[in-house]
Order: sequence, then C-alpha cells, then structure tokens
Amino acid sequence: MSSPLSRRGFLSAAAPLIAAAGDIKTRDSEHAANGSEFHEPARDIPLAEDAEVIVCGAGPAGVTAAIMAARAGAKVRLFEWRGCLGGVWTAGLLGYFLDFGKPGFADELRRKLDERDARADSHSASRFCYDPEALKLLLEELCVEAGVKFQYHTKVSAAFRDGRRLTTIVTESKSGREAWKAPVFIDTTGDGDLGYQAGCGFEIGLSEDCPCQPMSLNALLVVRDAEALREFIRFGQVKPGDLSDGEKKTRIREALIKTGHFPSYASPTMWHVRDNLVFAMTNHEYGIKAWDAAEITAATVRARAEMNKMVAGLRGLGGAWEGIQIVATAEQIGVRDGRRIRGRYTVLQDDLAKGARHDDAIVRVRFGIDVHALSAEHNKNHAVMPKKIDMKPYDIPLRALIAKDVDGLMMAGRCISGDFIAHSSYRVTGNAVAMGEAAGVTAALAAQTKRLPHEVEWSELQTKLTQLWPKRPSSASRLQ
Repeated sequence: MSSPLSRRGFLSAAAPLIAAAGDIKTRDSEHAANGSEFHEPARDIPLAEDAEVIVCGAGPAGVTAAIMAARAGAKVRLFEWRGCLGGVWTAGLLGYFLDFGKPGFADELRRKLDERDARADSHSASRFCYDPEALKLLLEELCVEAGVKFQYHTKVSAAFRDGRRLTTIVTESKSGREAWKAPVFIDTTGDGDLGYQAGCGFEIGLSEDCPCQPMSLNALLVVRDAEALREFIRFGQVKPGDLSDGEKKTRIREALIKTGHFPSYASPTMWHVRDNLVFAMTNHEYGIKAWDAAEITAATVRARAEMNKMVAGLRGLGGAWEGIQIVATAEQIGVRDGRRIRGRYTVLQDDLAKGARHDDAIVRVRFGIDVHALSAEHNKNHAVMPKKIDMKPYDIPLRALIAKDVDGLMMAGRCISGDFIAHSSYRVTGNAVAMGEAAGVTAALAAQTKRLPHEVEWSELQTKLTQLWPKRPSSASRLQ
C-alpha cells in the first residue's frame, strides 16, 4: 500500500500535468492557427487479400461479429488497437453487463463465464458483474477456436472505395502501414472511425458541434472488507435490508463530499467483483470529442488524477474505508458518445416512445434512456438527465446496421444509425453483442455469395442463426 508521502508526491506531480493537459490544443485548431500542412509522399505498402470479412474494433460488438462471421464459414480478420479483446469490458474496466438477457451469443457468453466462476451476479441473466481477466482469456480462446485471425496494436487509419464500394483499408501498427482487401467490412470501432474514413455521413451528440455525453475513467479497487462497505457497494446477491442502488450511490457521494471533494459524477457507483475486488465509476469528463486525441489525453490525465484523489480521500476517512486502494485504472477512458454512422434506417426517439417493431428486427432493446449530465453544471442537479419520454421495449432493424452512403460496409455497437436519445438506450453492451452477432453473420452470407450486405434477406440471417443455435428464437416476436 502506498505511503501518505507517496500519495502526496503523486498528487504534486499530477498537478502540472493536469494544468498542461488543459492547455493541449487539438490538431485541427493548431492547423487552423498556423495554416501549415505536410504533403505525405505516395508509396507502395504491403497488400493482403486473405479475408472475406474484415472487422475493425474488438470491443463487445466487434469480437462478437468476428466470431459469428467465422462460425458462419467466412475467413475473418479482426483488428484491435489495444492489447486485448473486449474493448470497454476489459481495457475499459466497465465492470457491468447491461441488457444482456438475450439469446444466442450473449447466452453462450454467460454460460462460459459461469463455467469459469467469472460472473459475480450469476442469479441475473440481464445485469451482472464479471472478472475482466477471465473475460480477456475467454474471448481469445473463442476467437482462436472459431479461426478468427486477430491482430493487436493495430488501428485502421484510412479507407478506399471503388465508386460506392469500400474495397480496401490501411492499418498502422508496429509492422508499419499495411493494406487489406475484403468483400465486406464491419465498423465496430465504437466511434465510427472506419465509416468516417470511408466517407459516410454521420451525426454526433446533440448537434454538429456535440455536446456529447461525458466520458468516465473506471478503475478496479481492492478493499479490506467488502462486506463492511455493503451500504456503499452494489452486490449481485441482495440481502434483506439492503439499501437500493440509488441509496448506495448517494452514500458514496456523501462520503466523497466529507473528504472535501464533490465528484465530477454525482452518482458514483461501485460494484462487487469477487472477494475484496470492486469496480468503481466515479468521474465524468465533459464536452470531450471522441475523435480528438489531444482532448482525450487531457481528459484521461484529469480523470486519473481525480480518481486517485477520491480513493485517497476515502482511505483517509478510515473505518470501513481503511485500506482501499486502486489496483488499476482503465487502459482507455470510457466513451459513451461518438459518431453515429448514417444507415439505411435511423433509430429515432419516436421508435422508443411507441415501442417500434420491425420485420427485420435483430434485437429488442429493453435498457432505458440514459443520458448522463452534459456539463459540470448539470451534474450538480442531475448526474443523469431527466427523461423526455417514457420508453417502451423496441426493435433495432438490420437496416440500421448497413451503411447508407457506402456499399460493403456494416456497423455494430454504438456507432450504428440512430439519434441522440435512441443511442443513449441501445449503446449498452448487451445490445452491442446482439448487433455484432447479426452483422457478423450477414457479412459472412454476403461475402460468400458475392453479394452486398443490403442484398441479404433477413430470413437468410434468421435461418443461419437458427442453424448455429437451434434453440434460438426464430422470429422478431420472440426476441428477448
């Protein structure tokens, strides 16, 4: 455990970093200021054509899409810029699976986590905590078993079309620049990076200039006695007399205020993982554009310093908080809100209000509207913004996963086609997995029959999914 001196030393060292981070300029603002540009000379780079489906981004949607495309018979390549599979689940230390009571791959993942004793709240199929290291290993094993060729530390940096058809992407990695061709691509970058590079139209936040939902840097903590903190920590197994989740959040906020700090996320929360391990989400970073590396860097520096300050403050309270410390902050700050790529259908707030049903439905969303405070001022009154409408469970159609402006491109996860309010509901990872499942199988069917994704009939997708999971519901009316 760190000594008090080392904690003071950390905070002293962090202070100039935070100040400097606040002064970081974005690339666009720097170019606008000095008008400078550099002409990159043309050059030949290695080109590979060994895949039928290429998936960019290995978060919940991407790893699912890759596995399902491979199981459907396609040759698949999966690119991920971090050093593990799982995205926000693992590198982001999200801590919680939401709206996960789905058939198909979601059900398989739950069962396999249970077999490894890696799911904390095994009594619930829809909402549960998990062991992030066990999940990393499980996802790698599933990809290897399916025959997915996945590559870490590799980021898509350019995309090229022949007319409307996306044909080639370029990646950057330790291996340098490499080009990759395939009949079908899937954008599961979360922020719509591939769709943007391919020239797709998109929406962001509430308007062209954002404002976007805040980011959060989560952490894995160790406590001396998790049971002694039961009035603060959310446990999967509820006991008689337990406080509600909302009451526990209030208790954490009150404890943080006692340390002299009002948290940037006014509904801080902690989940029990196992033994004395706890996930924590206690901070917000406001107005950060998900595609601006300088802004994200500054936000990460501020969030990590705040997280350390809050944990040190709680430890200083003593009592049940004595001994609490950070095991690890997330590799990547958690992004709620990036580009939403224009698709052949756009999921709208009105769909939520009326509980829309579609003949080509691929998932029924049950998670509610969840717009976190858009500014520090909002956070003082509403950490989560008041809802404008009452939501009913609604369907996402396959068309929302197929790019409108570019052929041969699908999306899955939070970058699909939807408006700001709808996105705040479908963005959770249970729905991302269902989208990845549909996108992966559709892409495989298209590639293997030399068609485009929009030419694949929904009935073909359902038939293939039924072959892969005979017990899966076979019609939209039976979606969970």
